[in-house]
Amino acid sequence: MERREVPGDVVMTRIGQAAMLLHAGDREEARKRFGIIWSEIGESGDALHRCTLAHYMAGTQDDPGDGLAWDLRALTAAEGLTGTTATDRDAEREDTAHEDTEHRDVTAVRALVPSLHLQLAGSYLKLQRFEAARIHLDRAWDAVAVLGDDGYVGGVRAAIGRMEQRMRAGGAGD
Repeated sequence: MERREVPGDVVMTRIGQAAMLLHAGDREEARKRFGIIWSEIGESGDALHRCTLAHYMAGTQDDPGDGLAWDLRALTAAEGLTGTTATDRDAEREDTAHEDTEHRDVTAVRALVPSLHLQLAGSYLKLQRFEAARIHLDRAWDAVAVLGDDGYVGGVRAAIGRMEQRMRAGGAGD
């Protein structure tokens, strides 16, 4: 997920650095660093941090069941953040800086939701849980439909299309 870094958001910087290791092929070191960050922020940390970290951590797992567990953590964090309505936030908080940060986080997570469902579909497919994979692939299509039409969204749509083809072929490969 592309995200504009907030000055002082050290956690997102560290997640980004570990993600670069993952993308460069060093899954072991990325997993180690993600694990350290997770132990610091834990289940009650910032929802955007938990969502982003769990999403990447899923990609470092050797066991498909472990990957699924991290995928589900990412989706749970995303749903917790995006489930709050603007009206609820306005009523609960008077601090506009905090509201701006929360609005930015909600926007960032909404852009990530199609990828979260896509990754869940892939995890379920690897585990040969085809019905669950189909549900999440459909949710990925629904979530991407409400986003704009930039390069990131185009890439996500293409990835969803590739997963659609894999599912039609009945394959659970990587």
